[in-house]
Amino acid sequence: MTLSQVLQGEFVNLRPLQVTDAELTYNWRHAQRAKFLTLGAASVELQAKWIASRPSGEHNFVMELKTGRPVGMLSLIGVDLTHRHGEPGRFLIGDEEAVKGVPVAVEAMKLLYELAFDQLGLVRVCGIVAANNHLMIKWQKYLGMKEEGRLRKHLCQDGKFHDAIFLGLLVEEYRKTALPRMKVLIAAARLRT
Repeated sequence: MTLSQVLQGEFVNLRPLQVTDAELTYNWRHAQRAKFLTLGAASVELQAKWIASRPSGEHNFVMELKTGRPVGMLSLIGVDLTHRHGEPGRFLIGDEEAVKGVPVAVEAMKLLYELAFDQLGLVRVCGIVAANNHLMIKWQKYLGMKEEGRLRKHLCQDGKFHDAIFLGLLVEEYRKTALPRMKVLIAAARLRT
């Protein structure tokens, strides 16, 4: 995959994050909706520097509606092609109003999993979610991720330490559980439009 490749879906595209997205992503990361993400850069300028410094092993995307309207972000980080695993992360719907009734979240994850499993040949994706982020944990488990452990007092949010839940998805679980569920949700949205 080249860094300029856009991952195209039916309702949403994932386009590579660019330095020109600094102000937009900075604002998303500092909104209340992003409370479970690490705070990130302290200014738009530092956000631009952060974007410019991303290593080649990361795939950072802006989610865009088919109209080109940016609505969120998503990444595949820590890609290890030797051990064939990576971490989905930095998932955030930044424009909640624009995505109402559109299966942006599920299709964006489907596109990211296609990149991970079908294009990069990974056998596993895994990562942590704040234990108090109940909706994200429930959603990820619905999509097939398995809880593999708990990291005690692993994350500091608002000056307090919280546990993190470690979740993982194997390629065979993706094909058997996650992909069929994603297709059903996307097909249901297609019927509503």
